Amino acid sequence: MATKTAPDLESRPGAGPPRAKREGLSDRALGRVFVAPSIATMALVALFPVIYALVLSLFLYTRRQLEGFGGLENYLTALTDGRFWNAAWFTFLFTVSSVTFEFLIGMGFALIMNQAFRGRGVTRAAILIPWVIPTVIAAQMWFFMFNVTPGFINNLLGLGNYNWLGQSGSAAFAIIFADVWKTAPFVALLLLAGLQTIPGDVYESGRVDGAGAFQRFWYITVPLLKPAILVALLFRTVDALRVFDLPQVMTQGAFNTESLSILVQQFVVRTPNPGYGSALSTLTFIVVLAVGLIFVSRLGRDLVLGTEEG
Repeated sequence: MATKTAPDLESRPGAGPPRAKREGLSDRALGRVFVAPSIATMALVALFPVIYALVLSLFLYTRRQLEGFGGLENYLTALTDGRFWNAAWFTFLFTVSSVTFEFLIGMGFALIMNQAFRGRGVTRAAILIPWVIPTVIAAQMWFFMFNVTPGFINNLLGLGNYNWLGQSGSAAFAIIFADVWKTAPFVALLLLAGLQTIPGDVYESGRVDGAGAFQRFWYITVPLLKPAILVALLFRTVDALRVFDLPQVMTQGAFNTESLSILVQQFVVRTPNPGYGSALSTLTFIVVLAVGLIFVSRLGRDLVLGTEEG
């Protein structure tokens, strides 16, 4: 007589997932419980200043004296103020110009540092030196170099007493030049990290197929380096949109070199108006956040596509 065996619960329809899977889900849920306090703390630390500034921006102040609820009046005042748009224009010009040149120069530096040659270590150290110098010190150094006295740049180029920092166009050029000199090595370092992840066999296959140096760069290096490029552009673009120290030290925002951060500092510290200053900082935050989200979404899409292709 056949012996009846207990039914296989895991094979029955609707019986639920196997025990191993149930334990796996339980472990993930437990992990979320342990991680939740850290995430909540970081979110609170990051969001509290933003929310507080947003609340302050809805109130009207005379100096530090509260006058009452103003709604969106501070935002309307900012968006109809020519000074705000001048600061926004300089910030945009600075960001586009500096990030473009830093990327091009950084790519050249990264390609050089990625090559195997005698003295590569010394070359890498020399390229990275400007990035190590604190930004305020670098700004002060370039202030003296572009200034009429002692006038190193003028003496080098034979320009006499040309006032670089006393005119709108040349002042902006000097600030952008100083930022490119300071930060291009940082971009090179990020791109170098990406270059070192590309297998050498890929380039060897390209040589066998008859691809020249430019073809290998355009069809092999650039596509495989795209995630590193997006990360470098993300860091530099977000940082450039918040620029403060270089124009503050070199021109103090004069001659159409006032950035959005300098404008915010004007109404938060120098001539305090918490409501209007908070509105300006919120507008700046929205711009930086929007640009950051665009880069992050693009980076995530490229990583997903790269994983699927792999």
